[in-house]
Amino acid sequence: MDNLGRQPSFPSEGDSFDISEKTMARHRRLVGRVLTVLTMVFAATVVIPLLWVLVSVFQKGVGALVFPDIFTKLPPPPGLSEGGFGHAIIGSLMTLGIATMIAVPFGVIAAIYLAEFGRGTKLAYLVKFSCNVLTGVPAILCGLFAYSIVVRPMGGFSAFSGGVALAVLMLPIIIRSTEEALLLVPNEMRLAATGIGATRFQTVVQIVLPAALTSIVTGVVLSVARASGEAAPLLFTSFNNNFWAANVWEPVATLPILIYFFSIIPYKASQALAWAAALVLLSLVLIFSVLARYFSRQKTF
Repeated sequence: MDNLGRQPSFPSEGDSFDISEKTMARHRRLVGRVLTVLTMVFAATVVIPLLWVLVSVFQKGVGALVFPDIFTKLPPPPGLSEGGFGHAIIGSLMTLGIATMIAVPFGVIAAIYLAEFGRGTKLAYLVKFSCNVLTGVPAILCGLFAYSIVVRPMGGFSAFSGGVALAVLMLPIIIRSTEEALLLVPNEMRLAATGIGATRFQTVVQIVLPAALTSIVTGVVLSVARASGEAAPLLFTSFNNNFWAANVWEPVATLPILIYFFSIIPYKASQALAWAAALVLLSLVLIFSVLARYFSRQKTF
């Protein structure tokens, strides 16, 4: 007892529990704020260089785009200033179209096997492993692959060989995105189709694929955006052409290759065309990315 005759008070178990809870809450808030600041710093580290590149390309390329004939003319001879890169836009669309026609059927079929028919099998494991390896393969190796199986047997460069090289780049993206889209379809839909007498093939074709179509389209659009900016594979396959080309069995000009060649030419007019082509290519990739974002927000089922 103290001098006033009162019993000394000691902190109870509940009081210590409240103190520890308050301390932990303050600690969590502090850690949360620190991690938030670090996240913003790392995000700015990624976004600022990207914005710098976008602004630089826009500033140096928008000046040449004020002339509409830049999309309809051929590139000028060295030293001259009048011309365009319409043939490169056509060539890029040709190679991307061929790549899409090759990669989409093979990628979707492989994904259907992985998600619907081959779960747990050794072949499915091999396909998944090969797909993961192919995701990390440098793009230039895809060009060498297409060169060895298409360019050399055919005896020359062509838009078709460029499409084959880009298709190899697109395949892993299409396979993985389509497989994930199919796995997201509720199993109850498969059971309901089986319950009314549908075969497994009919269930996949008429029920599962339509339900996952939006996500599949998103993966295809992303793969096209991934392949549209690659220059290394096209150096070994479609190469280049300074004239209009409508034959898929002939060399064609593409935007990435035109940017590469014109950027190293010591003429300001050609370098200006390279910046303008880079802005057009960047706009195409941005459009593909926006389309992929749009399709990803649509309800699948």
